[in-house]
Amino acid sequence: MGAKKKDPNAVALGSKGGKARAKSLTAAELSEIGKQGAKIRITKLSAAKRSEIARRAVKARWAKTKGKGE
Repeated sequence: MGAKKKDPNAVALGSKGGKARAKSLTAAELSEIGKQGAKIRITKLSAAKRSEIARRAVKARWAKTKGKGE
């Protein structure tokens, strides 16, 4: 079975609706929605991919703090 093609008009409308809704939400509400999405994404990743993402995050944090305190 092939993947269904999405109607570009429907995609554009959906995007508009999401952006309009986001404008009416507080920062805390947007953060909560983001956290829910992150949890779902993590459950779908393999252990190797999660490890790779974590390794890159640590590397980025170390790069940020390297110049501080010297």
